[in-house]
Amino acid sequence: MSSSVLAQALRGAERAARADTPLLILGEAGTGRTTFARALHDASTRTGALVEVDVATIPASLFESELFGYRAGAFSGADRNNAGRVTLARQGTLFLDHIEELPLETQPKLLRLLAEGAYAPLGGAEAHCDARVIAVASDQLPQRVQRGLFREDLYYRLDVISFQMPPLRQRKGDLAELVEVMLEELRQRYRRFDLVLEETALEWMEGYSWPGNLRQLRNLLERELLSGDSPTLSPGPPFDAMGERPKRLRDLELEEVKKALRYTKGHQGRAAALLGISRKSLWEKRKRFEIG
Repeated sequence: MSSSVLAQALRGAERAARADTPLLILGEAGTGRTTFARALHDASTRTGALVEVDVATIPASLFESELFGYRAGAFSGADRNNAGRVTLARQGTLFLDHIEELPLETQPKLLRLLAEGAYAPLGGAEAHCDARVIAVASDQLPQRVQRGLFREDLYYRLDVISFQMPPLRQRKGDLAELVEVMLEELRQRYRRFDLVLEETALEWMEGYSWPGNLRQLRNLLERELLSGDSPTLSPGPPFDAMGERPKRLRDLELEEVKKALRYTKGHQGRAAALLGISRKSLWEKRKRFEIG
């Protein structure tokens, strides 16, 4: 597919960046969701900071205080005020990554922030904050709503404007251009200005499914760069691009011996005949494989 897939997915992005409504970005991991979220903030008219929160990395018991802050004395160990991420995002953007992992008990408070701009730090008075929310989630977010793991009203509040980031396997027409962009990043980072990709590598890349998306492609190129001194990168395909990984001969032999014995209900003569070996050979294999 050509870059029209991405262009269609990001249609209206410039207009959405200038709006103050929440934005929801869906897609598989590694498709560029975080990069796109940051670009939306940079293209916005918000004068405050971009405050990033990776929901998946914060324990549920600490999430509310981390997001909304707390006042000194609110709980044991709170010896000073903590502003919280929402306050830090005032006049800017609150970027919530992995929003599908948001604890259920915190979801009503985020909903109130989105609906009214109001929140309350733990142990503190109600406050207001003008922060624009950009949320990133996996494609499984609608399924989590159906299973009761994510509030439906919060989902629809976030889903005012949404973007679906296409996986790399749907962007094969962009592959050569993407590789060149990544190579240029590597040239600058490692001061290796002569880096190029071997043409034969691009051939298998265009037929590969890229389950790790852009992240997998970038890691592959960087790993190849760091593993040698040649300016020509010629990475080979991952194991899953070459079909099913072969089993060890020993494992295959063990599997077939067990299968023959099960089929003959343990009769050694018939099992040996099925395998095309002598009874002595079968006995030796059973002893080697420790088959009772």
